[in-house]
Amino acid sequence: MSDVVLECEDLSRVYEDGDKSVTVLRGANLTLLAGEKIAVVGSSGSGKSTLLNLLGGLDRPSTGKVLMGGRDLSVLDEKTLCRVRNTQLGFVYQFHHLLPEFDARENVAMPLLIGGTARSEAWQTAAQILERVGMSHRLTHRPAQLSGGERQRVAIARALVARPDCVLLDEPTGNLDPHSAAQVLALIDELGQDSASFVVVTHDPAIAAHMNRTLELRDGILQALN
Repeated sequence: MSDVVLECEDLSRVYEDGDKSVTVLRGANLTLLAGEKIAVVGSSGSGKSTLLNLLGGLDRPSTGKVLMGGRDLSVLDEKTLCRVRNTQLGFVYQFHHLLPEFDARENVAMPLLIGGTARSEAWQTAAQILERVGMSHRLTHRPAQLSGGERQRVAIARALVARPDCVLLDEPTGNLDPHSAAQVLALIDELGQDSASFVVVTHDPAIAAHMNRTLELRDGILQALN
């Protein structure tokens, strides 16, 4: 695991609230290697989701930079940044954000279709990744027809379908019952055998325990726990 997939250098984020400045992140540094799994823990409001949004290019830092494959995300134009997010990054949110009008296969195929993959190939690839996450029997079911755990597995499949270098997960078990959370944990464990890297924001000690290392955000400062 010597290749650097994602890194941030002296990353800070300050929000303006009227005449006040609120510093959420202070000089964070992080290096993520190929195949590595990192947990980020911290109390509610500590800036974990802000960090994840910055790492994924969904927000711009006030100072510092995020490098994906050696490229500074903050200097990319929006079109190039969208391409990076579509091909090199996968996102899994606490609320799955599946499109309700599309079935599981269509939801998972969406990143491929946006990237220009032919529909027949996108559908085949989506079906393959859904089979891998144990959802081959739900290809034509819409999100409303799926349980919470099933929806989250579809969301994970969507994040992985383009074979990204890095997957960012924001509280992936936060809204799940214990059984469904255990299934998602087992899935992350299994997928960790591949070359993809994971950054997982979580309150769940079981999730953190299965990562290679754990970082904590406290008072805007990112520090290693193990």
